[in-house]
Amino acid sequence: MQLEHVDSHDNTIRVTARAPAYSAACPACGARSARVHSWYQRHLADTPIGDHQVRLSLRVRRLFCDTPTCPKRTFAQQVPGLTVRYGRRSRRLHELLTAVALALAGRAGARLARALHAPVSRMTLLRLVRALPDPQPATPRVLGVDDFAIRRGNRYGTVLLDMATHRPIDVLPDRTADTLAGWLQTHPGVEVVCRDRAGAYADGVRAGAPQALQVADRWHLWHNLGEALDKTVRTHRACLREPPDIAPADTTTEAPTKAPAAQPALSRDLLDAHGHQRPLIARTQERYAEVQELLASGMSLNAISRTLGLAFRTTRRFARANSVEELLVGACDRASVLEAFKPYLTRRWNQGCTNAAQLYAELQAQGWSGSLRTVQGYLRPFRAHQAAPAAPAPAPKPRHVVTWIMSDPDRLDPDDHVRLKEVLTRCPELEAAAGRVREFAKLMTHRRGHRLEGWITATTAGATLIWRALPWGCAATRPPWLPG
Repeated sequence: MQLEHVDSHDNTIRVTARAPAYSAACPACGARSARVHSWYQRHLADTPIGDHQVRLSLRVRRLFCDTPTCPKRTFAQQVPGLTVRYGRRSRRLHELLTAVALALAGRAGARLARALHAPVSRMTLLRLVRALPDPQPATPRVLGVDDFAIRRGNRYGTVLLDMATHRPIDVLPDRTADTLAGWLQTHPGVEVVCRDRAGAYADGVRAGAPQALQVADRWHLWHNLGEALDKTVRTHRACLREPPDIAPADTTTEAPTKAPAAQPALSRDLLDAHGHQRPLIARTQERYAEVQELLASGMSLNAISRTLGLAFRTTRRFARANSVEELLVGACDRASVLEAFKPYLTRRWNQGCTNAAQLYAELQAQGWSGSLRTVQGYLRPFRAHQAAPAAPAPAPKPRHVVTWIMSDPDRLDPDDHVRLKEVLTRCPELEAAAGRVREFAKLMTHRRGHRLEGWITATTAGATLIWRALPWGCAATRPPWLPG
C-alpha cells in the first residue's frame, strides 16, 4: 500500500492509504484487468497496537472486466493479505476474533475481545463460528453408532463418532438400517463398529460394511445389566423391608388394642389403605389370564392384540411373563401416600391414642393432605386385639439398592454399605446377583473377555432372573453360543 497519513486521537490510530496500481483478477472468471472504472474509499478495522485501536481508510480501484461472457461488468480491487470481499475488518483481525470465538464463544469471548481493544458483540463472534466451513474428518477405523432423541418418543436421530478421538463426525436424520448402510457405503474403510443393541443398526452395518466387526460398548453393556438388576431387585422387593418386631402384650397395665402382625409383603401391597384390592392389580390379573388362555389356544401375538384391543408390545409383555407376580412388581412398587407418616401413626397408637380423627388432625399439622378415610383404613387392622408391630424403618428404594450394588465397594458410603449388607443378608438371591454383577464389572474394567462365556454359564445356572432380563437384542444379533 501507499501510506498517505497517520493520525492518533482518543486511543485510536487512523491510517490513510492507497491501494497499489496493478492489475487484479476478476472474482468471477479469473481474467486479469487494469482498466479503471472508478475509485472509492473502504474503511477497515485492524488489529490493535498496544491499547490503541487501529482504523484503516483505504482508497481502492474498481476495475472493468473485459471478458464478454463474464457476468460481472466491474469488480473491486483487493489487497492480498489485508482485505476480503465485503469485509469490514482486516484479515489479521478476522483471524484473531475467530480464534477467540472458537475458544470462548459468546459472552466470554466478547469480554476478552474488549480487553484486547477489539470490541465486538457476542453475536458477531457466534456468526464468525457459523461462517467457518465444516471440517471434513477422515473415515475412522473404529466407528461409534448411537441414537439420540430429537423429540423423545416421536423422532430419533443417529450420531456417529470417531472412537479414537471420541468426537462426533456426522449426524443422521433417523435411526433406520438403510440410512446407516448408505453412510457406510459412501465412507469405506470402517473396520470396527461400536454400537448399541438396536437390531436396525446391526442390519445397517451388515448391508453397508459387511467386513466390519460389530461390538458393543461398555456403557451399553453396563446400562443393560443395570436395567436387568433393577427388575431383579423389584421382584425381591419384599426382602428390602426389615422384619417387624412383635412385642408381647403388657398384661399389668391397661393398653389399647394392638394391631395384628404384618402380613406378607406382596399380599399387603396388593391391597389399598382400606383393605380393598387395587384396580390396577385386578386389571393386570385379568389381562394376564386372557392373554395366556388365547396363547395356549394357538393364537399369534398379533391376533391376541387385535382381539383384546391391546398394543402389541403390551401383549408381548403379558405373553412372555412367567407369572402374574412378575407383572405386578411395578404395580406393587408404588409407595402409599401415607408411607412417610406410618411410623408416626404406629408410635402414637402404641402410646394410647386410638382416635383416628385426632391422629388425622395431627398429621394435617405435619403437612398431610390426604383424607380421613385413608388414616382410618390404616388403623383398622390395629383394632383386632393383637400385638402391635414396632414402627418399621423405611425400606430402601429398589433404585437405591441397584446403585449400591453397581457402585465400587471401595467408594461406597459407609452407611449405604451397611444397609446393602443387611439387604443381601436377608435375600440370598440378591446376594448372588450382586456377586455376578461385580464379577462382570471386573471383566469389563480389566478387559478379561476370555472369561465371558464362563460368566454367562454361571449366570444361567444361578441368577436366572438376571439372565431373563438381559436385553440381548433381536434374534438376528444374538451370538451363536447364546441360548434362545
